Amino acid sequence: MKLLFLTACASLLVCISAVAQPSQKPGNWQSLFNGKNFSGWETYLDKPYVKDSPDRKTPPLGLNNDPNHVFSVVTIDGKPALRISGETFGGINTLAEFENYHLRLEFKWGTQKWPPKLDRPRDSGLLYHSVGPHGTPMLWMESFELQVQEGDCGDYWGVMNVLADITARKNEKGAYVYQPGAELVTFQDKTPVGRSCLKNPDSEKPSGQWNVLELYCFGDTCLHVMNGKVNLVLTHTRHLVNGQTVPLTKGKIQLQSEGAEVFYRNIQVQSISLLPPELLQQ
Repeated sequence: MKLLFLTACASLLVCISAVAQPSQKPGNWQSLFNGKNFSGWETYLDKPYVKDSPDRKTPPLGLNNDPNHVFSVVTIDGKPALRISGETFGGINTLAEFENYHLRLEFKWGTQKWPPKLDRPRDSGLLYHSVGPHGTPMLWMESFELQVQEGDCGDYWGVMNVLADITARKNEKGAYVYQPGAELVTFQDKTPVGRSCLKNPDSEKPSGQWNVLELYCFGDTCLHVMNGKVNLVLTHTRHLVNGQTVPLTKGKIQLQSEGAEVFYRNIQVQSISLLPPELLQQ
């Protein structure tokens, strides 16, 4: 990331100061997935999809109710993995909240797809700083999303009443794209700008191969990293509470079920005391 970006907003002055300090030993890695069961996690599922169903009153399956085993533990490529079938929309989330951390996991796509997304790219997502209840109008807890979708891994989406600033430019289609050194743009749902920003660059491997997905969160700054490449940076992470804007810098971690089979493994987190200088300079 260019130095110009680092000077673009006041909050990152703290990061610059931290980078100048001597390196500190990282915290110990903590495994979030034991490879046997969902200890430390909970699941939440919407109602099963039924095409053209007139019944809009069917309640969601809800918390820890998964009759079709949307979430399961499997062995794939010789190692345990969390399988998300994608058959029913929903998510699996940690019970614990995290702040100032480096999250690292691996994922790869399976072959199954489900309606209503049979003709669309395979989709999931990593939602972080997740707070509040399940079953929001957007289904998932209020959060920031690191998109996990074929061809779009690293994109940003805001879930519910969150705001973030990203240096971005508009592309030829009028969509915002992350660009170090560009002007800061505030992303928020139900505004002219909207709640999404495209990643840059695209460093996802071909479907069927394992990808390394990393997320760095320190203070109110978050880095999306795909296979070692920073492809989006959020700053000033915050949300609306009773009509007031307040910082949002910690929360639970959610993994989405959204119409496609996906596998996650080696899900680990460690505490950090600064953002890595080598990533800030990409």
